Amino acid sequence: MITRRDFLHRSATAMAAGMILPNTMRAATLNAKTSANDQLNIALIGCRGMGWSNLQDTMNHPGLNCIGLCDIDSNILASRAAEAEKNWGRRPDLYGDYRRLLERKDLDAVIIGTPDHWHCLMMTDACSAGKDVYVEKPIANSIAECDIMVRAAQRYGQVVQVGQQQRSSQMWRRMKDYIDSGKLGTIAQVNVWANFSYAAVLNPEPDSPVPEGIDFNMWLGPAPERTYNPRRFHGLWRMFWDYGGGLLTDWGVHLLDMALWGMNVKGMPNKVAASGGNFSFPDNLSETFDTLNVIYQFDKFNIRWSNTAIETGPYGRNYGLEFQGTNGTLVVNREGMEVIPLGGKIEALTDKPSNNDHYDHTTNFLECIKSRNKDTACPITNGSLCAKYAQIGNIAARTGESLVYDDIKHTFNNKKADRLITPEYRKPWKLPK
Repeated sequence: MITRRDFLHRSATAMAAGMILPNTMRAATLNAKTSANDQLNIALIGCRGMGWSNLQDTMNHPGLNCIGLCDIDSNILASRAAEAEKNWGRRPDLYGDYRRLLERKDLDAVIIGTPDHWHCLMMTDACSAGKDVYVEKPIANSIAECDIMVRAAQRYGQVVQVGQQQRSSQMWRRMKDYIDSGKLGTIAQVNVWANFSYAAVLNPEPDSPVPEGIDFNMWLGPAPERTYNPRRFHGLWRMFWDYGGGLLTDWGVHLLDMALWGMNVKGMPNKVAASGGNFSFPDNLSETFDTLNVIYQFDKFNIRWSNTAIETGPYGRNYGLEFQGTNGTLVVNREGMEVIPLGGKIEALTDKPSNNDHYDHTTNFLECIKSRNKDTACPITNGSLCAKYAQIGNIAARTGESLVYDDIKHTFNNKKADRLITPEYRKPWKLPK
């Protein structure tokens, strides 16, 4: 008997040819290659926000069945199940514990859209259960978890896509090609910024009983035990160290990814220095920084990150990147790209995105599942690199020290910083080995 996974492995050669097709042709390719015997069963863990958006984009492709939804909030589960049945003609099975979902033999792939502190456990468990994984960014909430996830993907041989969808954008690829052309001249400084008001958690509320339908103990998972507070929960968890890393891990992994890609960086910086605090709104509840500056030093250039809770920024953009060259400057964010000449040395240029990044990113994930190609548009190794840059920047600001990180020995030049490399999991949860 040929299993579904055997069939997918045998179809690798045929699908590999489709990997070089432009994004606009991928949906047609997938449709042509999909038959009644070539259905993929997919499930979602974490159904409220970005996870649901990823599932919707994924389910817009042919040949997919959503067979399971998992969340710690039964109210969200019920709502999403009804929406799934309406949109895709089938009511998924519902789970409050992701481990029960991963036990299913008929499950091929999962999307992980939970808070960051859950990513490592869920991804490694999914890979060990033989499931392919689309995991949201940042891949983890610590440096040690990043390394564990890379090893898990390599050990179990699963296809893993990280939700850094700009890697599937034609406009961002054109940015990369333009920088590689050398037209900007020598680039000595790359400025990256993200200024968003949600960096400050305002309007405090007292701790309160857990709302009906929420398994808050499961939501905490490996994080330290504490009481429920609505200002540390849905969405706002990003601003508390146990669950996230503020704007630097939320937007930073996207934008730093483009800075590192543009400058062909594949390893750690020579040195990192940072300063941060809750300066814009001193009374806000956020543990992370509403104002932060980080300098990543390299041999021939610097990358500088900044964020505030005031939504303004250079070039009228509250977020973006600026590649400063001797011939001109390239400014880019998701709304568009612009080349500003210096002294008439190069031509001015503007470019606009197609706004298909999420769909194209899920297309790439599905193509790789079918071909068994582990080199996704954003593989786990790249997700790890970007997440580490974000973590190191935060650690430099938290310790107030100038840091050097050795990615071979997995240690800083500073003992205070070393204590922030590996999280301590709350029992009975255990950090994967």
